[in-house]
Amino acid sequence: MWELKNNQLVRAYQFNSFEDAIDFINRIAAICSKENHHPKIVNSYTSLSLTFCTHDAGNTVTELDYKLTKLIDALAL
Repeated sequence: MWELKNNQLVRAYQFNSFEDAIDFINRIAAICSKENHHPKIVNSYTSLSLTFCTHDAGNTVTELDYKLTKLIDALAL
């Protein structure tokens, strides 16, 4: 689940392999590029964390951040 921490939406994922994590990152990249809004992505082998906030809105969470987290959640199903 996404958590609100320090005015950012954060979620961690765990995958079975490095390749699965990278595949998920690539699928996220397509969505984020289409919306022109990109998360902070941290990958370490099979662990992945995403962080969203809108820098243009003073580093706070906006409707666009929530929209993208919902689109990403749909990928993870």
